[in-house]
Order: sequence, then C-alpha cells, then structure tokens
Amino acid sequence: MNVKQIYMDADALLDGHFKLSSGNHSQFYLQSAKVLENPKTAKLLADELALQIKASGLEIDTVCAPALGGLIAGFALAQALDVRFIFAERVEGVMNIRRGFEVSKGEKVLMCEDIITTGGSAMEAASVVKELGGEIVGVAALANRGFCKRENSDVETKPNCKLPQDIPFFALADFTFKMYAPDACPLCKDGSEAIKPGSRGN
Repeated sequence: MNVKQIYMDADALLDGHFKLSSGNHSQFYLQSAKVLENPKTAKLLADELALQIKASGLEIDTVCAPALGGLIAGFALAQALDVRFIFAERVEGVMNIRRGFEVSKGEKVLMCEDIITTGGSAMEAASVVKELGGEIVGVAALANRGFCKRENSDVETKPNCKLPQDIPFFALADFTFKMYAPDACPLCKDGSEAIKPGSRGN
C-alpha cells in the first residue's frame, strides 16, 4: 500500500511553512482528517493496519484513542479488529476518560492515533487507561513521523520518542520530514510566515 500516495491524492500532504503543535516548524504537514473524510479510504487504511496487528498475534480487548485526532482512525481500527472502542479527551487541559466508559482490571488496550510524532498524546491517554486498571499492549497509527521505531521499519527510535520500548508500535508508513526550531528555520529566514494547521490551530 502506497500510503504517501493516498495522502497526496486526498490533498492531505501539505507543502508550505507550518508551525507544529510542538512549536517547531516544517515545510510539510500531514492532515489526516482529509484522508479520513472518505469512509472507504478510512476502512482501507484501518483494514491494512489491522492485518499487521493480527499477524503479530497481539491479544486486544479494546482500542482507545485520544480525541480529537485519533477518533476516526481509532474507531475504524476497532471495527477492523472487531473489538470495543473508547476515547480519552482533554478536560481543562487534562486527559480524561468519561462519558460512561469503563475499563476493567487487566483489560488489554491498544492505543490508536492518526499520526504518531513523539507519542505524547497517546501516552497521556494511556496513563488514564492504566489508572483505571487497563493494560497497554501496543500503539497503532496510520502514519509515523519517524521519531519512534515501528514494527517492520528500519527507522530508529529518537531521544524524544515517548512511546515505551517494551510494547509494539504499528503504523502503515514513515514520514520523516525535517523540523526546525523557530530561531533556526530556513523558511523563516526566507521571509515566509508559519501557519498552524490541525486540531490545535485551524
């Protein structure tokens, strides 16, 4: 599966000057919402990701995604795996699981995002799952920004990866775009202004 082409066909691989949620700048941005607005594409990607996970033999009871970015990918993956789906959300800046969702002691939970950069949001949500008694058995995403090592990839884990190394990380493709600190950004030096896309901007 050519995941990069799927993103390009959906006008979801943006080329410009972007301010990321980390505060760094990049010439490229992945807008997964544009890919996932097509239910057939969402199902295609989730089915392919599910094949990887099933082949690993991982036992999963539930998929949990952090809102907002992971909701569609997480639901589609849960459907492909035929397991329960729940989500975590920020309330006054703190990740919570509410809306009547419960996690049983020892319940095996797979965290899911649309894109994993460092994995910070996924791990915030995972900490809530663990507080409720759940067991985090793996992490999954449609795309990996190249800071964390996924299964079946040669990309090595970078120091800022927040995913635990003792559970598997599944993703369909690596997107290793360069990122720059604002004071060292060549795009800024060329005179362009960074815009902030995505769920925390526009």
